[in-house]
Amino acid sequence: MRALVSVSDKTGLVPFVKGLVAAGFEIVSTGGTKRTLDAAGLPTIGIEEVTGFPEIMDGRVKTLHPKVHAGLLARRDRADDMATLAEKEITPIDLVAVNLYPFKQTIEDQTKDLADAIENIDIGGPSMIRAAAKNYRDVTVVVDSDDYDRVLAELKTAGHTSAELRADLAAKAFRHTAAYDAVIAGYLTKQIATTPAKTLTLTFDKEADLRYGENSHQKATLYRDAVPTTNFSLLSAKQLHGKQLSYNNIKDADAAMRTVREFTAPTVVAMKHMNPCGIGTAETLEAAWDRAYQADSVSIFGGVIALNRPVDLATAEKMHQIFLEIIIAPSFDEDALAVLTKKKNLRLLQVDFKAPETPEPELVSVMGGLLVQDEDVLAEDPTTWQVATETQPTPEQLQTLAFAWKAVKHVKSNAIVVANGERTLGVGAGQPNRIDSLKIAVKHAGEAIDDTAVMASDAFFPFDDCVKYAAEHGIKAIVQPGGSVRDQESIDAANAAGIAMVFTGIRHFRH
Repeated sequence: MRALVSVSDKTGLVPFVKGLVAAGFEIVSTGGTKRTLDAAGLPTIGIEEVTGFPEIMDGRVKTLHPKVHAGLLARRDRADDMATLAEKEITPIDLVAVNLYPFKQTIEDQTKDLADAIENIDIGGPSMIRAAAKNYRDVTVVVDSDDYDRVLAELKTAGHTSAELRADLAAKAFRHTAAYDAVIAGYLTKQIATTPAKTLTLTFDKEADLRYGENSHQKATLYRDAVPTTNFSLLSAKQLHGKQLSYNNIKDADAAMRTVREFTAPTVVAMKHMNPCGIGTAETLEAAWDRAYQADSVSIFGGVIALNRPVDLATAEKMHQIFLEIIIAPSFDEDALAVLTKKKNLRLLQVDFKAPETPEPELVSVMGGLLVQDEDVLAEDPTTWQVATETQPTPEQLQTLAFAWKAVKHVKSNAIVVANGERTLGVGAGQPNRIDSLKIAVKHAGEAIDDTAVMASDAFFPFDDCVKYAAEHGIKAIVQPGGSVRDQESIDAANAAGIAMVFTGIRHFRH
């Protein structure tokens, strides 16, 4: 039996090849792999002894040869294939252990450039893997050192690998080369492509099996982007305490992080079922927590909390008083951590808030397909907003409107946020019509609505009913995108009530 071994990642290489030799394999090898095996005292055959042709072009060409690929692709149950091998004096190759040039690691290294990346595009390796995987009925293909023990165990007990194992490893091999090519395609598309891609090639690495999905009867798995672009990500967070995150936890935590990143002052976001139920901002984190909690002291129970400052003891002691699922922050003071870790299931996540947030396409599955869109990270300047009414917003109102606008951007449509300069007062989310969202927001705000209260709407008002309802309940200023054919009706209603209303020209639907 013959095995061809050529690996960039040499993890577990020597013990694996020792096991192959013990099982009766002769070993064909190349380059650095052969030098490693020779140094370990293992017998090897150089690839040039098989092909009769030396490695050339600094190793760019070494295994792309009929004596390699015929040895891999020959069907053992076809007399004509085997006759061809005999005629051409080609020895069949029964096992291939190959992993590929480190392309992903190269492009993740900021010191490497396009030329370095090109040199780390493997050609011969994928060709051998695909050939061996195609002929899995006769050939064992191993692309992952985690599978070395599985292969050796079967060789030791049966003298050969089983058909079931070969099939499983072949499928894994094709996933491996597909993922490898997808990373290359993605990189080169960003670097040098001049035309839009007609096909979308994506690859993600498995991060964890989750206990279940949205509901206990649904299976779920978490995957990580194969080439992450930022450490400001839930998948790059350091979990300091608590049990494993669930599917719903992950979605809420991601939404909380996206929301809190909008604010520069000390801010606390309480997220519940993908909607912020409270956002508080202040000069200190503790005061910001108080305001977020006051925004909706009922809904915050069992919520996900994101804070954009290190958690101090005073804030930790207040958060400790209620049931929370997750707390996300740049860091936790030692005494704050001691308080919060008293609850064994509370997840504490440390996230790098200083990492640049690189906008990436958002992917949403639909039956039979995938929707792709740019991330909603548009930078907006409130000084460019159009005042549509006779009443002008005061500088304080404009600042409060900007706060409310950042908040409403992260609320499910139809979205309404009532706020003052310190916190959200009421949030109305996900209703089939905008007036119902407003009624919910106003109900939550209740008596907290005063002369400083403003309202933000993620999209325009199709009728004047929202403006009139807001006026009846004490709202003094409104921010909305504008753009309805009936804008004038809302403007007239605002003018009649003495409300300042500004148009942003941008909507922020979140479905």
